[in-house]
Amino acid sequence: MKQLTFTFIFSLIATITFSQTVFDIVIGSMEHDTLEAAVLAAKLDDDLNSAGPFTLFAPTDDAFAALPAGVLDTLLADPEGDLANILLYHVLGSKQESGDLSDGQTAATLLGPDIAVRIENGDVFINDAKVTMRDIQATNGVVHVLDAVLSPPTVVDIIVNSPVHNTLETAVGEAKLVDALSGDGPFTVFAPTDDAFMNLPMGMLDSLLADPEGDLSNVLLYHVLGSKQESGDLSDGQTAATLLGPDIAVRIENGTVFINDAEVTIADIQAVNGVVHVIDAVLVPPTVVDIIVNSPVHNTLETAVGEAKLIDALSGDGPFTVFAPTDDAFMNLPMGMLDSLLADPEGDLSNVLLYHVLGSKQESGDLSDGQTAATLLGPDIAVRIENGTVFINDAEVTIADIQAVNGVVHVIDAVLVPPTVLDIVVNSPVHMTLETAVGLAELEDALSGDGPITLFAPTDDAFTNLPDGLLSELTDDPEGKLTQALLYHVLDSKVESGDLSDDQMTMTLQGENITVTIENGTVFINDAEVTIADIQAVNGVVHVINAVLLPSALTSVNAEPASAVGIVVRPNPTSDQLYIEMPPMDAGQAIDIQLLNTLGQSIRSWQARDAVEQVGVGDLTAGIYFLRFAIKDQIYFQQVVVK
Repeated sequence: MKQLTFTFIFSLIATITFSQTVFDIVIGSMEHDTLEAAVLAAKLDDDLNSAGPFTLFAPTDDAFAALPAGVLDTLLADPEGDLANILLYHVLGSKQESGDLSDGQTAATLLGPDIAVRIENGDVFINDAKVTMRDIQATNGVVHVLDAVLSPPTVVDIIVNSPVHNTLETAVGEAKLVDALSGDGPFTVFAPTDDAFMNLPMGMLDSLLADPEGDLSNVLLYHVLGSKQESGDLSDGQTAATLLGPDIAVRIENGTVFINDAEVTIADIQAVNGVVHVIDAVLVPPTVVDIIVNSPVHNTLETAVGEAKLIDALSGDGPFTVFAPTDDAFMNLPMGMLDSLLADPEGDLSNVLLYHVLGSKQESGDLSDGQTAATLLGPDIAVRIENGTVFINDAEVTIADIQAVNGVVHVIDAVLVPPTVLDIVVNSPVHMTLETAVGLAELEDALSGDGPITLFAPTDDAFTNLPDGLLSELTDDPEGKLTQALLYHVLDSKVESGDLSDDQMTMTLQGENITVTIENGTVFINDAEVTIADIQAVNGVVHVINAVLLPSALTSVNAEPASAVGIVVRPNPTSDQLYIEMPPMDAGQAIDIQLLNTLGQSIRSWQARDAVEQVGVGDLTAGIYFLRFAIKDQIYFQQVVVK
């Protein structure tokens, strides 16, 4: 009672003399020693002595003493941070006497967040603190005494205390984001109303709530920026990264602000750790497909993804990394290639598109020079970084890290063409001899074709370890012995390591079997060890081996040209008939003959018993073929050209 009497007398004197600032009143009050010390510690005394006008809601010493244990010490330990924020939340930048206050009124504080006025039975409450002494006049404003310290609201408090954000409040709690959004921030929250959640497609809200720390959390974080963006900071066409990662887009039409397609109905609700804007729709985070669809420079890619029926796949959970070629990139493809791809949408087109997608999220900071990464098609892409510029194969990343809910998109300036089996050989630093051999045997087209094929690829060291003179013998007969040796390394199907089994025998394109042996998890092809398995290609798979495989025709008994035993094939070249003059044969003897293509595949086979064999070839496609003769365990070859 004595203190109240003193305060009343002090107030009366201050009113009469009207010569004190709001801070002078605090200094002169016996009930505000803690507030005085706090203002001085926060270095706000000069501010509260300035012209104003101010309204100061002044908590008493008892109000500070009633704070939870340790809170005051924590505030005083950060005088120009947390303490200053608390104090500024007790000050309005205008003079509001008790007669100016009305029930339900809100007023912006110098901190930013509003205080709320409530009047019950003639008593005035500021938030939940009661005004115990009103209208202490100062030269630069007015002081009202409070019985409690005002706590500035966080963005979470604003949601919790809103009558139209009950669903959002529940969602934030279920997603366990309360602590995160009560932190220092600053945050900008775009807060969908209850009606906004009600307008979601049927079942979507239940589905989100069923996965609170997954899908629900993702959707909520897409409504939050990691900076404070008041309405005056927003501009038409602006984008801003959310806490989820993907950007939101700002659109302003006739003064109305839209976030994506949601209208901001109430702007700039201030919080101690940011700002809240009320919106009339729930923001749905974009998928990598949405980013492509909404891009003005990816119309061709959008069409291609649709034609290849990959929309659902790339709208899934992911995560994905999409290297997205622009419209110009598709335009720069060789003439006719795009039309050819679109003519086979679920085949070649799908393969090309899947070669642009990784099954993991790789932001630009995760990429390193020399890195390789497996695509959804199977073959790897290669990363190259030069002077800070990132290249995927030979395509430059022109825009990086466009965030999606299910991954990330990087824009590239060229279409990535998946490698063939031949490309893998050519681009390998340990297969230079094999590359040369394939060229000499003119098998490039065969290893670049549709396939599928499997290549067991001997390294340079493997060729070096061949018996002296054998490599020269092979390369001296590129269309005969070399071709047969190479085709003995090729299967006419895609066989990955997981498809191989111990003691398995598989026919090669050369016509003889290779044998698979598996010992303690190590795979051997004949006696060659598979050192690297499953290098994926668009037309098959490559397995690296440490030895050259040699068919029986090139081991114990070397293959020779058919002319060595007097076999004559004429006319050669031909477009219709072949006449094969056979060597002398014993009575009842037959010679096994096969007609092979350049892949070693048997086109026809028969036994010869006559001195001259007539063979029709008019039905064959023009190109190179081989006649294979088996005579008493010796193999002989003759190249045939069909015009």
